[in-house]
Amino acid sequence: MATKRKSTGLSKSLVLKGLQCRKALWLQKNPPDFDLPARPDLEAKFAAGNQVGTLAQQLFPGGVEVPYAGLPFATQLARTKQLIAKGTKVIYEASFSRGGVFVKVDILVRDDLAGEDGTAGDSWRIYEVKMGTGVKEVNLDDVATQYYVLSQCGLNISAAYLTHINNQYVRQGAIDVQQLFTSEEVTSEVLARQAQLPAQLQQLRDTLRLDDEPAIDIGPWCNDPFECDFIPYCWQHIPNNSIFDLRGRGINKFAYYAQGVIKLADIPLDQLNSAQRFQAEATLNQHDTTDTVAISKFVNSLWYPLCHLDFETFDTPIPPFDGVRPYQKIPFQYSLHIQQHAGVEPQHCEYLAAANYDPRRELTEQLISEIPDAACILTYNQAFEKSVLRELAELFPDLAEALLQRVDNVRDLMEPFKKRQLYRWQMAGSYSIKAVLPALVPELSYQQLSIADGQMAMVAYRAMCEEQNLVTLAEIRKDLLAYCEMDTLAMVRILEVLQGLLNRSS
Repeated sequence: MATKRKSTGLSKSLVLKGLQCRKALWLQKNPPDFDLPARPDLEAKFAAGNQVGTLAQQLFPGGVEVPYAGLPFATQLARTKQLIAKGTKVIYEASFSRGGVFVKVDILVRDDLAGEDGTAGDSWRIYEVKMGTGVKEVNLDDVATQYYVLSQCGLNISAAYLTHINNQYVRQGAIDVQQLFTSEEVTSEVLARQAQLPAQLQQLRDTLRLDDEPAIDIGPWCNDPFECDFIPYCWQHIPNNSIFDLRGRGINKFAYYAQGVIKLADIPLDQLNSAQRFQAEATLNQHDTTDTVAISKFVNSLWYPLCHLDFETFDTPIPPFDGVRPYQKIPFQYSLHIQQHAGVEPQHCEYLAAANYDPRRELTEQLISEIPDAACILTYNQAFEKSVLRELAELFPDLAEALLQRVDNVRDLMEPFKKRQLYRWQMAGSYSIKAVLPALVPELSYQQLSIADGQMAMVAYRAMCEEQNLVTLAEIRKDLLAYCEMDTLAMVRILEVLQGLLNRSS
């Protein structure tokens, strides 16, 4: 029986995956029998990238698109060839294949030059569109692959550009694509990569011919330049309480791993910085720390009424409202638990914006009305909430005095945990609220919630803005409200633990 021939075809995205890690490339074509977790954040990112790519086409209006949805590669290639032959000036998603590598060029522009004989020039410019705000090394590999394939197909490429978001642009009225995007010429960097590409591509094709996955161990490449989808699979041999659980940079963890030092118990403690040594010793000895003097000083710095505040924000590469920059964080939700006096159950207030609506004025006015002028405002990671309040003050000068007064009254519940005045070994070196809550208040958990972190909340809000089904829309709103309420309720209960420790020690 003849052996089935393995597919060694490469797309641009597969080339980039393979350049990062050949094992990831092989696994992409030969999925392991392993349940990989869903990545809704990636789906949202891809959708945003498609929107950016479509908008960037307006930089060169009047072009013709070669669609890819539902069209076989051969049809896309034939359509591109026809458009070039008929003299089309601008082609969106132009498709090319050579040597088993298929690429699509975001925007392909024919040079409007005349040759010495007076005929139209026959050279082209490549524009690769990215939703980032600058040029990265991986972007250069991307464009270099396109340049290589197009050149192999016989096209004369005069220049290559990386078109990315200009994060200094501020929207006023309709989107100005000429201001939103910046195109940087990367021709010299792309040319410098051409000599090594044939060997690299051959290595990737050889990888795909393998019957078994490549024997490539974990390393820094698992997260550089992108977080790999296969980390849960490739890292399953790493035990709990390993060297990789150490917070911060400190030692070279992969260097120790290569020497066989994996478990936390095997790490030479004298090689760790003070923070990592504290974490390692606390974990290994299951040791807790409670500095009642420092905790008392923190708790006594608070006053009543006490408002536990948490914002949720979203950001997009394409500014959705006037006065907004690309990737500027827009608050769309908050939760407040307000305690008038110590020991009393708090009153809960909340705000969640309607879909596809600039919520900032409405949110700000409601927030000011609900937080008393002289109230203490307790946050978890005050830098974030303060930045939101200050941006709102800059946006609404008539409300600035009230907002800035509240900024002055912000205090940070994270402080005693960040300073390790209160530490539980189960926190594993982290002082995030997601680590502190289960260690101090195990009966209260994010795990039963459909939305369990801020990234999921952002994805849910974007889904809410696109949802048409009223039942689904109501469910998303309910989940968002439950998550944000949990954030401030967690703060209430954590503060109660601090107060309880002081009462027991007095």
